[in-house]
Formats: sequence, structure tokens, C-alpha cells
Amino acid sequence: MQTIMLKAKLHMARVTHAVLDYEGSCAIDGELLDLAGIRENEQIQIYNVEGGQRFTTYAIRAEEGSRIISVNGAAAHLASEKDRVIICSYANYSEAELEDHQPALIYLKEGNVISHTSNAIPVQLA
Repeated sequence: MQTIMLKAKLHMARVTHAVLDYEGSCAIDGELLDLAGIRENEQIQIYNVEGGQRFTTYAIRAEEGSRIISVNGAAAHLASEKDRVIICSYANYSEAELEDHQPALIYLKEGNVISHTSNAIPVQLA
């Protein structure tokens, strides 16, 4: 049996570009892709913190160190420059893999600079 689990998250990324006249996808700084373990052409979910839009696209590599987060194609209608977004990828895991599974959580601050990383989401307190 396989279970779909969170694989990676780029938390509070800032959209740097929204390019309507592009084939589609989301260009992400190559360093951030590598750190999160997100592969080129991998399906991603984007959650727009500003407007609440949630949409699916795929990741493409932007120049390493550029701090680019570019929402392209039709998705550019769902995110604007300067919007904060959460970018997630999910994967199927077997029961055996779940015992050791830890997602790659990358927390970003202004300028899409890495604040810190983690492998566990903090427990929500009452």
C-alpha cells in the first residue's frame, strides 16, 4: 500500500515574477530546488497566502542564487509579484518508507533568503 505524503515545502516564498505569456510552470531558484529535493518537471502545489488560491503546476529551474520564484502561464492569473506563497511537493511512500520519512521544510524570509530548515512541522498549540 502506498501513502501520499508531503515531500518538500518552500514556506513563505515571495513571488518575484508572474509571466502570463510563458508555457506554464513555476521557475524556482535552482539552489532552493536542490535543497528541497524538488526535481525539474516535478508536479508542485502552490498555495497563495495573499488571496487563498491553490493550484497545481510543475517546477522548472531558475538560475542558481537568483532567488527567483516565477509563476508562469495561466497560473500567473493566480499569483502576482510580491505575493507570499507556499510551494509543496508530495510523493508516494510505502509503509516501510514511512517509518523514516521526513519532509524537507525550507523556511524563507524576505528576498527568498533561507531563514532555516526543518524536517518536522511544529505541533499546533491550543
